[in-house]
Amino acid sequence: MTLRYLYYEYKSEFVFGIILAALVAVSYALSPLIPEDTFRLLISPIQNCSIVILAGVSTLCLAFHHGGLRLRKICAWIMGLLTLIFIYGFFLRLHEDSYAMAPEGMLAFTGWEMVLGAIIAWLLLAYPTELMRPGWLTWKNALIRLLPVLVVGMIDFFVPWDLRWLFVVVLLVWVLLVFNHVHSYHRYCEENFSSLEDTDEHWVVRYLSMMFVLGASYLYLCFTEAPNRLFTQQWLMFFVLFYTNDQVIFRSGAWIEKAGVDMDESPEMGGTMQTEQGAQQAGAASSSENAAYREALEKWMEEEKPYLNPDFKLMDLRAILPTNRTYLSQLINAEYGCNFYQYVTNYRIAEAKRLMREHPELKMQEVAEQSGFASAAVFSRTFSRETGFSPREWSSSVDNS
Repeated sequence: MTLRYLYYEYKSEFVFGIILAALVAVSYALSPLIPEDTFRLLISPIQNCSIVILAGVSTLCLAFHHGGLRLRKICAWIMGLLTLIFIYGFFLRLHEDSYAMAPEGMLAFTGWEMVLGAIIAWLLLAYPTELMRPGWLTWKNALIRLLPVLVVGMIDFFVPWDLRWLFVVVLLVWVLLVFNHVHSYHRYCEENFSSLEDTDEHWVVRYLSMMFVLGASYLYLCFTEAPNRLFTQQWLMFFVLFYTNDQVIFRSGAWIEKAGVDMDESPEMGGTMQTEQGAQQAGAASSSENAAYREALEKWMEEEKPYLNPDFKLMDLRAILPTNRTYLSQLINAEYGCNFYQYVTNYRIAEAKRLMREHPELKMQEVAEQSGFASAAVFSRTFSRETGFSPREWSSSVDNS
């Protein structure tokens, strides 16, 4: 993905992450003004109780109202484990007479506490990973991903070394792995759908921006060790849990499931293998067969204009080309040199240009709706990315020519 594409596609998510990071920085700057006794005896217990209650209520809601969706069941387990960890941490703090104060008056994080922090991070990253790679979360994969944390924790317990940087490396690798999944998931969506506006990809990018800020805040806390700076980490954790539950509970499930894609052809469930098979099928097909398919497809697109439906997807091509998803994707790639999303976008932009040229009285919202875009915002962003001009600029240039 080019920087230009990232700018247009994820601009709002990046702005969200920057604003959140700025708020966290301000909170850290102001937190030393909180009296230590006030934070320890009043503010911290309230924050901890709020997190425990939120995680516990979320667990019950997801456990009894999962709707049969595997992702919601997994999220219920994750929230349940987080609830137990937060309860443990809450009572651990209550029973520490000195509040884990080091001689210098700093908060000393033990190796065990850092292991718990890493486990929390793993649990928070497990849901988006499973969302983008259905079937990935198994006991084997879970243990393999957790093994480095447990090894570092054991070394830290037996060896009097400062191993906090090892935890930093492990967490960084986890985040990079999830970002790699975002890229794979994005390619998969482009191969199958003509609109990416409602994909879970955008939610995941925003979620990862929160996780990045949360992780940076936790690491800063580990290395600065000021006790009242837990204030920032705890309200940030509450916000992350609240936002996550809002997305999980009030969404109808994974976007791939909602869009009606066969899960056995999802990014994780054999998608790569079937893509290779599709490439072999497309390569084995004769040029005359491909030409016939292309002619039938172009005739259908020009006469029926299915791309005017914002929910138009690759599998809808089976109405005229009765074959499997992977072969359809590879056929478009071989014949047009682009994926399905770009293929349909070209038709929609051409239709939008025709409307603006022949009907200059139309508003941009009307142009967007009549050319198949999900909204005026999506139309403006896509048109600007593909042509280098905003719709209004392009329309003005046509009027003046």
